Amino acid sequence: MGKLERDAALDLFIALNRAAQWTNAHSDRDIKRYDLNRTEFGVLELLYHKGSQPLQQIGGKVLMSSGNITYVVDKLEKKGYVQRRACTEDRRLIYADITESGERLIEEAFPGHAEVIRRAVDGLDEEEKRTASRLLKKLGKFAEEGLR
Repeated sequence: MGKLERDAALDLFIALNRAAQWTNAHSDRDIKRYDLNRTEFGVLELLYHKGSQPLQQIGGKVLMSSGNITYVVDKLEKKGYVQRRACTEDRRLIYADITESGERLIEEAFPGHAEVIRRAVDGLDEEEKRTASRLLKKLGKFAEEGLR
């Protein structure tokens, strides 16, 4: 790999991280209005849109470790947004369910949050967004496969 190729890879890495940092800053600022962090919001959004989920599978869907999921679900449970439920067939399996209060919060917050994200990425036109999304998915899958 020559110097120019290496520099292009490093430039891409830096650009990806800066773009993620600044778009996440917009998202985080919006979510904070609801006394939630990004992970708590992600878990609520997952449960709202996908329904009840086993605790063991939530981490992979919101990109965090299973140990942290227990902590996040504890916090959401204390806030009244989530409740745990034991599986009737396998008592070792615990599900997280969104409560009515959690549903109301997501129904109130999500449309505005989606708009915050749209505004944060408005530096690209629609075609550029589709192209960037396609390329980043390709890059992410390649990087993921490289760790297996």
